[in-house]
Amino acid sequence: MMNNIQRKFKELFGGQAAVYASPGRVNLIGEHTDYNEGFVLPGAIDKAMFLAIRPNGGKQVNVFSIDYDEMVTFLPSKEKLPEHWANYILGVVMELKETGAETGGFDCVFGGDIPLGAGLSSSAALESVFAFALNDLFGLGKSRAELARIGQLAEHHYAGVRCGIMDQFASLHGQAGQLIKLDCRSLGFERIPFDPQAAGYRLVLIDTMVKHSLASSEYNVRRQQCEAGVAVVRQKHPSVISLRDISPEMLDESKSLMEPIVFQRCQYVIEENIRLLRACDALQGNDLPTFGQMMTGSHEGLRHKFEVSCVELDFLADLATKTPGILGARMMGGGFGGCTINLVSAAAHDAFIEEATGNFEKQFGLKPKVYDVVISEGARKL
Repeated sequence: MMNNIQRKFKELFGGQAAVYASPGRVNLIGEHTDYNEGFVLPGAIDKAMFLAIRPNGGKQVNVFSIDYDEMVTFLPSKEKLPEHWANYILGVVMELKETGAETGGFDCVFGGDIPLGAGLSSSAALESVFAFALNDLFGLGKSRAELARIGQLAEHHYAGVRCGIMDQFASLHGQAGQLIKLDCRSLGFERIPFDPQAAGYRLVLIDTMVKHSLASSEYNVRRQQCEAGVAVVRQKHPSVISLRDISPEMLDESKSLMEPIVFQRCQYVIEENIRLLRACDALQGNDLPTFGQMMTGSHEGLRHKFEVSCVELDFLADLATKTPGILGARMMGGGFGGCTINLVSAAAHDAFIEEATGNFEKQFGLKPKVYDVVISEGARKL
């Protein structure tokens, strides 16, 4: 990929360019906790967006996408572009400008090896590699946390997706062998050691290749249900701001005052935060089996209490939990499709993949894709 990008840059613009990379991410545990001001545990992966870029001395931006085999040229303005992928780049330039950080024009070529549509945050990686590169090239002086916020706002305002900040944060802050325990309220973070290879395990994603139409509408419903539960508990505890502030005991004492479905949704989020903290303690103690149990517990909560799983995800998670050598498995992401994430012993890896893909295809008529991932470095100049 890198050679293709550099070759294409020389062909289109001549000469040499600076080269940058920013990765996709996985989230090991902590789903639907972000908008409830809880915790998440992502890590950057060994699949990334790559960018060759050079200032051109003018105001015009010339961007070539390897993946789309397309050139887009624009003068930065608040007006969105008809080419959807280019809006991510326009958004980063304009959101930097909103902070008073001006970039000049530039020529660039980008491409990546992050599987599209697998829930590995290729869009956040794209925003992050441009934000990081422009910050470096034009000496804008932004911190990585500020660049993550720039990427998030670009996605909000120019791609029309009201995402959280986890994906951009992980892409920019990732380190090899380290997960990021991110506090979604304060954006404070702690690095948690995670090196399954050293213990003879591998991190494997199995992509169901399905995305059910419920995903976006049900996401909004879940947010409303969580907010409804907070409002009920706040009647007794006025200091409560979000589910982050509510203990299991506080929720139980308000149970009779809320709809059963609202109680169930809130219970999942509160328990998921507790699981995540226990998972981090397990990793600090080099206890992978307990960490795996927390992953599996996360899936059960998402399946039965938050109800955002689907038959395809449950099929793979159930198969994994019955397979010797699998420490933990769960759905990853918003739900209703996408990937399971599995902590698999190296010895069981090949047989598990063969069984999972074969049985899944027999059951659903689709062959799932498999991605082995390694926790790796975040945004960087190459």
